[in-house]
Amino acid sequence: MQSFRTELENEVVEQDIIDLANKIELFKTGKIDEERFRSLRLARGVYGQRQFGVQMIRIKIPFGKMSSEQLHRICEVSDEYSRGRLHITTRQDIQIHHVSLDRTPELWAELEKDEITLREACGNVVRNVTASETAGIDPDEPFDVSPYADAMFKFFLRNPICQEMGRKFKISFSSSDSDTGLSYMHDLGFIAKIQNGVRGFKILAGGGLGSQPRHGDVLYDFIETDKIIPVMESVLRVFDRYGERKSRAKARMKFLLKDIGLEAFVELLNTERLALSHQSKAIDTSSFDGEIVANDIEVPAVTIDDEKAYNAWRTSNVIKQKQEGLFAIGIKVLLGDFYTPEARKLADLIKKYAGNEIRLSLRQNILIKHVREDLLPFFYVELNKLGFTDLGYNSAQDITACPGTDTCNLGIASSTGIADKLESVLKTEYPQYINNKDITIKISGCMNACGQHNMSEIGFQGMTIRTKDKQVAPALQVLLGGGNLGNGEGRFSDKVIKIPSKRGDDALRYLLNDYQDNSQNGERFLNYYDRNGQMYFYELLKPLADIENLTPEDFVDWGEEKKYIKAIGVGECAGVVIDLIATLLLESEEKIENGQGALEAKQWSDSIYYVYTSMINTAKALLLSEDKKTNTHAGIIKDFDEHFVMTNVIDLPTSFSTFVYQINKNEPSEAFAKKYLEDAKSFLGKVDAYRTKELNTVD
Repeated sequence: MQSFRTELENEVVEQDIIDLANKIELFKTGKIDEERFRSLRLARGVYGQRQFGVQMIRIKIPFGKMSSEQLHRICEVSDEYSRGRLHITTRQDIQIHHVSLDRTPELWAELEKDEITLREACGNVVRNVTASETAGIDPDEPFDVSPYADAMFKFFLRNPICQEMGRKFKISFSSSDSDTGLSYMHDLGFIAKIQNGVRGFKILAGGGLGSQPRHGDVLYDFIETDKIIPVMESVLRVFDRYGERKSRAKARMKFLLKDIGLEAFVELLNTERLALSHQSKAIDTSSFDGEIVANDIEVPAVTIDDEKAYNAWRTSNVIKQKQEGLFAIGIKVLLGDFYTPEARKLADLIKKYAGNEIRLSLRQNILIKHVREDLLPFFYVELNKLGFTDLGYNSAQDITACPGTDTCNLGIASSTGIADKLESVLKTEYPQYINNKDITIKISGCMNACGQHNMSEIGFQGMTIRTKDKQVAPALQVLLGGGNLGNGEGRFSDKVIKIPSKRGDDALRYLLNDYQDNSQNGERFLNYYDRNGQMYFYELLKPLADIENLTPEDFVDWGEEKKYIKAIGVGECAGVVIDLIATLLLESEEKIENGQGALEAKQWSDSIYYVYTSMINTAKALLLSEDKKTNTHAGIIKDFDEHFVMTNVIDLPTSFSTFVYQINKNEPSEAFAKKYLEDAKSFLGKVDAYRTKELNTVD
């Protein structure tokens, strides 16, 4: 084992990092199989890259909020362990690439010195909690959602109920009815509301993108703030138990909602109510409620060389806050990529001259908060030196794109290359779109929609085309007609036509030219699309789909020099659910140990859930040994009864269903936690004895 140690004061975090170091050593010595190790490292933010032998590290930035000190820390880590490039994701995280696996524990330890975590940034867990980047400064918001997003992040980090779910789980908070947090496309989406003077949220459930996008259902029109954590916990418990686990393609919560319906889903939530750790959980907002006081500092003297450019920047990129006299500055970050030299200077600026806070946005940008109006000229000059004054923040000229084939295993075609080209086309040929907020352009390198291509007015998805002589060229699916309508309402794009990638810029030209020529009375793009219909746009773009006249250039993807080769690796978007029987039984022991530890810490609910997962793991191991299906937790419970309890192979005092479902028939008390723990130990002992006997018989 490695003797890696940290200097952290938080013992839980330190042990987590040490465990990662030890598991890396076990994997390298062949004592942990690759699939189990993949699941473990993903839940710690370590993601395999397209390039062999290096890792992408996803740094969790809850609701995108970051201080100067944290940005400096991330810069230090990127320079030491990576290549100095920081990538903002569409979930307000930061990714760094080309990191050696062996160095990930020490990298993580360095980040934690400024309370930055990798934990649960990837894998089958609750992913980064996102929120409107203008939360706290939005003039239209009923209240600041930041403390609620923060509380949700902290409550479910390392929570045993969401460590090994069938798939990832995503939640968002929107500060107002504009729904800039995109609630309708999340597993759970929260929109701030006030009713009769009481703070609360509208909640949507079961939304998602991917190859089969689904609009979330309204779970509650309004629920008080002290109920949102219990709601989240009950949803996670139901998803963990009834969500698909065998087929990754059907393992998201949207499929569970689609299969059983909202009414049955709510009934399942109600069955979990007694077992919840809290029936009500008040959220302390005091650390966010203080008055924003402008930094009392002398304004540095600056000269604006181009007043016209400065005024255009103020119009395009500066937002008036609800706090009198304060402004926010939007930085449009091309493809979400920026670099440590500029990031360090930005960190110094916000520390000294603003509120020491930035927010990363869902559109891969940066928002500086709490800038005095008299400091805006100074910020313009300083940001211009850093290349951070490009116009078009959150406009049609602000394109969102995933990494695509640059680094992602699942990438089919380049998304960053075509995005770069389209940005250039918009900037040089369509400057009138610099402040257009009605059109969003989003690009994904594959069907998984990390670039959110299927919820934008104009979207592109990476694909391939094959010629008659079986040559393969990179292609783009053009999608039109999606968009955010506000208050939890959204629409997904129609798939219109597939074209060679190298014609993507012409596709944009065709669309914008036709829109300019044929829109009526300044109608919005979505109205123009609806009026003409999907087939109109198919015919408009059809000339670009002809593959009889491909040139050698069409077989080279954007940003590449060599001929295109389709190469898709093993996807790691949510881990793989393949487990060896012995590993499962070993993990059952570990979960019982975790349950014992939680019991000693008087964390009754956590102890009970650790024990529950131990029972499920143990039953799953025995079912796998008999080649039985293990699609869901509920299915495991049912099948174990049928194959092992009703046949008297495993002797239990009750059915396995009754044995396990004690979890939602009892309040989380010390007495029940102790009993449940002893039940799990007894059950594991019986299964171990049976398994040993069977193996000896085979031998």
